[in-house]
Amino acid sequence: MSDFEPKLVAFCCYYCAYSAADLAGSMRLQYPANIRIVELPCSGKTDVRVVLEAFEKGADGVYVAGCLEGDCHFLKGNIMAKRRIKEAKKLLDEIGIDGERLEMFNLSGSMGPRFAEVAQEMTERIRKLGPSPLNPAYKSGQEAAAGKEADGNE
Repeated sequence: MSDFEPKLVAFCCYYCAYSAADLAGSMRLQYPANIRIVELPCSGKTDVRVVLEAFEKGADGVYVAGCLEGDCHFLKGNIMAKRRIKEAKKLLDEIGIDGERLEMFNLSGSMGPRFAEVAQEMTERIRKLGPSPLNPAYKSGQEAAAGKEADGNE
């Protein structure tokens, strides 16, 4: 899997993290192109079901980026998101996907460089973990490996 390029989904709060992503782009900061950003009105709107669906649809990693703690435009949305992500990480561990594939970050709208760092950090983390067990590429790779073993061609 040396040519593995992970697919990541970033659920970003409109007021802070999405603004940080926009700033990173305006500053022409380089970060991996494998990140798909989903804009949310607040990180508190992050639903565990939607996070799990991102994995089901082939994401190798997911992160939620919200406002700095104590600075949420909706008062406690980012605190609720943090609690949901913590529970979702436990659930991912229980079902064999690895909770390390999911993370929560807090950013302000002026943190464009930090947004780019987070994108790079998550991409590197997921590269080390390899493809998600739910990723179709992982499944076809497993089937190909099983076929080689059955043929005796390793």
